[in-house]
Amino acid sequence: MAIIQIILAVIIVALILLQERSSGMSGLFGGSGEGFYQARRGMEKIIFYATIGLSVLFVVLAVWQLVAH
Repeated sequence: MAIIQIILAVIIVALILLQERSSGMSGLFGGSGEGFYQARRGMEKIIFYATIGLSVLFVVLAVWQLVAH
């Protein structure tokens, strides 16, 4: 079970790093004055939803492992 969580964690980190950089922390500090909302399309949308799905799966596995022991 721990091996699966490690693999998921590595994949999640890779997916987060693949996401667009301009929508990151720079917007919080006023770095990018461009539009507030940007529609996700194509591969960016797939990466976004895969990150959410794998993160939820990671949390579910962590809670399940905690309860099982």
